[in-house]
Amino acid sequence: MTHWNATIIGPGHSTHENRIYTLSVECGNGYPATPPILRFISKVNLPFVSNTGSIDTSKFTTLNKWNDATTIEKILVDLRREMAAPDNRKLQQPKEGEYF
Repeated sequence: MTHWNATIIGPGHSTHENRIYTLSVECGNGYPATPPILRFISKVNLPFVSNTGSIDTSKFTTLNKWNDATTIEKILVDLRREMAAPDNRKLQQPKEGEYF
């Protein structure tokens, strides 16, 4: 299996609270030596997410410092943690139900 859909429930006390975010996760032939490609399907406003929903590996530490022991679960947990970070938790978000 090389392609999954993942879900993140937005953290409380943030503009993401109670929102459900869907992501696409693709693991290429080099996985786990190379990181998977992640793309938000649900629209989200975060500094490391492009206007197409792709996660910029150079701006998201977990992917930037990737090693073969890193799990997809860790990526999802760290994405949720970034949503709750002081710089990100108050960012204005697109309307719920919008997609890239």
